Amino acid sequence: MSKKLLDDTSKFLSYVLRHEPQAIGLSLDSEGWAGIAELIEAASRDGRSLSRELLEQVVHTNEKKRFSFSEDGQHIRAVQGHSNQGVQLQLDERQPPAVLYHGTATRFIESINQKGLIPGSRHHVHLSEQLETAREVGQRYGKVVILKINTSKMLAQGFKFYQAQNGVWLTEQVPAQFLEAI
Repeated sequence: MSKKLLDDTSKFLSYVLRHEPQAIGLSLDSEGWAGIAELIEAASRDGRSLSRELLEQVVHTNEKKRFSFSEDGQHIRAVQGHSNQGVQLQLDERQPPAVLYHGTATRFIESINQKGLIPGSRHHVHLSEQLETAREVGQRYGKVVILKINTSKMLAQGFKFYQAQNGVWLTEQVPAQFLEAI
């Protein structure tokens, strides 16, 4: 399968499994799972050709590990990044490393300095253990700024952290006093 087909399918899956399942007439359960047969059928009605084989390729080759199959292999979901209010992933609270990172663009710094990091339309703020991953994410939005998050101080004040299946760290917000631009 071509890289373009895999990339296009990954973008489509991100759209329908994270944000707008109703755009193709798909329903997700409260944990974000969609039946594979229903997804293939809904995509077909929308003029998109999906197959089990294509979905398996996307799930297994996606560098960011954005999707997973259910244990029985009959359902698929995005592992994090949902903006769909009907989806509330049941994530286990985890102990993060002492420092995490967030990449953003310079044009957002003034707002971040006032409000901290907020999830916007998503359920959580996304953080990374790796400086380079944060840099790659930030570069998508313009001239990059890397923010260092003091998670030890946040934990001491009662903030909670979760880790998605793909390693992305999640929290509900990061107030500005826990941020340092590096």
